Amino acid sequence: MQPPSYNDNVFINCPFDSDYKPLFDAMIFAVHDCGFVARCALEAGDASQVRIDKIYNIIEDCRYGIHDISRTESDETSGLPRFNMPLELGIFLGAKRYGIQEQERKKCLVLDREPYSVSKVYFRYFRSRYFCA
Repeated sequence: MQPPSYNDNVFINCPFDSDYKPLFDAMIFAVHDCGFVARCALEAGDASQVRIDKIYNIIEDCRYGIHDISRTESDETSGLPRFNMPLELGIFLGAKRYGIQEQERKKCLVLDREPYSVSKVYFRYFRSRYFCA
């Protein structure tokens, strides 16, 4: 059996808590049912590897990504927002923008609570950067 190729891999970026588990399981099932290979930070690997390096490597190996950034609310314990999912989306988009030709072909689906919220953020950023004096 051949290892999965870049074109077969889908990076899953979502919460990994018990409340999200039914959606995570459904996402994994759907990805595999469509003939792709789901990849995420939970997969087994070298325990000595720094988590962000593991995420970089997985993103590099995946042409596709599913990013659920709907759960960025503050953590009850620390009071800090959950920024890991938007960060991983940013890494994915950065790889697409600044990567070699293979990385430029990346495609992703972004899931959020409010429709077009990601587009609104990008529009504000680009408008203020490129169209205002």
